[in-house]
Amino acid sequence: MSRINKNVILALLTLTSSAFLLFQLYYYKHYLSAKNGAGLSKSKGSRIGFDSIQWEGWFRIAENMGFQCLKIESKDPRLDGIDSLSGTEIPLHYICRLATHAIHLVVFHERSGNYLWHGHLRLKGHIDRKFVPFRKLQFGRYPGAFDRPELQQITVDGLEVVIPKDPMHFLEEIPHSRFIECRYKEARAFFQQYLDDSTVEAMAFRKSAKELLQLAAKTLKKLGVRFWLSSGTCLGWYRQCSIISYSKDVDLGIFIQDYRSNIISAFQDAGLPLKHKFGKVEDSLELSFQGKDDVKLDIFFFYEETDHMWNGGTQAKTGKKFKYLFPKFTLCWTEFVDMKVHVPCETIEYIEANYGKTWPIPVKTWDWKRSPPNVQPNGVWPISEWDEVIQLY
Repeated sequence: MSRINKNVILALLTLTSSAFLLFQLYYYKHYLSAKNGAGLSKSKGSRIGFDSIQWEGWFRIAENMGFQCLKIESKDPRLDGIDSLSGTEIPLHYICRLATHAIHLVVFHERSGNYLWHGHLRLKGHIDRKFVPFRKLQFGRYPGAFDRPELQQITVDGLEVVIPKDPMHFLEEIPHSRFIECRYKEARAFFQQYLDDSTVEAMAFRKSAKELLQLAAKTLKKLGVRFWLSSGTCLGWYRQCSIISYSKDVDLGIFIQDYRSNIISAFQDAGLPLKHKFGKVEDSLELSFQGKDDVKLDIFFFYEETDHMWNGGTQAKTGKKFKYLFPKFTLCWTEFVDMKVHVPCETIEYIEANYGKTWPIPVKTWDWKRSPPNVQPNGVWPISEWDEVIQLY
């Protein structure tokens, strides 16, 4: 294999080190919530970092060094909710090769949830598929989301570059970074067909639900507990990029193996008193906390079987148990109400399990014991256990 002067490589990397090694941060600031409560991103157009002219200058310098370079651009998903700006393209990836060596520059963009996002490396028709072994590239198989890292400057072979202060955390994020965009186009179509509830009550509920979700996310992050949007909250994100105004609660899912014994006290310390506790860690655990303005936070714990997952439900007055079956799923990141949160990667399968094929149609009357197509009876709690498994506050 031919060798390449390491100083050439380092010099090229230094051109991008105003953010950190191999990654250039490209900022968008001050997102505004758009019409119809759909949480559609809007930018004031303020950018810090390389503008398009500087990017092209970097491109030309690399080529003058003898590199052959490829630029990948695509539509800015943050602007998909704004008709006048939808379609605006932004740089996502730069790939430069020299002999048998290649440099992959991944462009990270800041999102309104104060996290970093990179786009999919999608090859358009005219691109040479043999330019580099694309399948071996670590970034770009799908969009990714990362915590915004604190950066530090270091010296490599006499050249100053910038890297994450905690490189191990950044590297650990990579295999779990897959990102799913909110379906802005479908959300606009939904609100054209079903007019949004813009009453004072609906707007107040959305505001309270957003604040409750933010508080729950902050509390669970401190505990190191993974969670995802579940039930009606997940449906609202997927169907309309918004909180469903008539849902009256916030629904989260947690894998039972991520349960922490201090989770109840953590929420109480955050100002959310326990409303009820159903089930137990070994079976059908469910927690409900009371937020302000009568908005409730429901946390459903999920159990994994050989070929499916499930969460439980309990009817307090009878002790009857219910089980809600879901196909197995993994977790992806998304952005919802200006937050980076998890949702099931296999979103449509998850939602159809819970709401059936008619999920696009709003249903305001819902019986948690009968309406879900994935619900089934799961026996009755022994009366001797009621004090433990049915706790109302």
